[in-house]
Amino acid sequence: ARGISDKIFDEALGNAKPIPRVIELDRNQPEFKMTFDEYLGKVVSKARQRIATKKMIEHDEILTKVSKKYGVQKRFIITFWGVETSFGRYLGSFNVPHSLATLAYDGRRSAYFRKELLNALQILEEGHITAANMKGSWAGAMGQSQFMPSSFLSYAVDWHGDGQRDIWATTEDVFASTAYYLSQAGWRDDRTWGRMVSIPQGFKMNGKTPMQLAEAKTNVKLATWSAAGALAVDGSALPTADLKARLVMPSGASGPTFLVYSNFDSILAWNRSNYYALAIGHLSDTLR
Repeated sequence: ARGISDKIFDEALGNAKPIPRVIELDRNQPEFKMTFDEYLGKVVSKARQRIATKKMIEHDEILTKVSKKYGVQKRFIITFWGVETSFGRYLGSFNVPHSLATLAYDGRRSAYFRKELLNALQILEEGHITAANMKGSWAGAMGQSQFMPSSFLSYAVDWHGDGQRDIWATTEDVFASTAYYLSQAGWRDDRTWGRMVSIPQGFKMNGKTPMQLAEAKTNVKLATWSAAGALAVDGSALPTADLKARLVMPSGASGPTFLVYSNFDSILAWNRSNYYALAIGHLSDTLR
């Protein structure tokens, strides 16, 4: 029904066997044991900051074009690339159709992975990559932008119009696909992601503590936060931009506090982790 030919099916799955390592990784995903500071230190390392700076200069011409077309700042496109695959160096070594077939067969989330397997076969049928080269993570995330097959079908871009959406080896397609995904998730290039803030002792808004406000995702104008006593982290006044913001406190009441804007939620559309979204924000800030 999806138009997958016998040829493509046989190339992708003719010699497939369940991969025990995939089941093992799916069963034993490590609980998130890193603190926010540990995670930030690992993801936004000095080495990654240095490489990101070089890559941003090296690819400035194409980044400028992609940024203008999709309305996503260059620094964010480079940041996602760096965090996802270390600038295209680590794409994953699993055969994607075999991994997805294993997870579809396994039963824990078989309906989801069955859909992703059919999506992967459609990508092969459309000729964007060969079955032998369709490598990715154990869970089927592919290419330099680590798109699941469903994300590929929805957001991958053929920048040059050569008929292939190549997120594995064509940097231009990787950048355009990343930017298009974010633009479709509501990205605005007239604002940043958010900022670290200082909240005074005893701060309350409408009778709620900062932690309660963070948990409730209370989203109000920056001017409202300023009036309640929130300050920039250096003690100066918050910007006067007409933006809504909400609090994020990744380490609880005793840790750092951030006011985040709508772009933060666009990052969460890509990856649902506050740690991840804050790391994207921090690395992108080093590229300003």
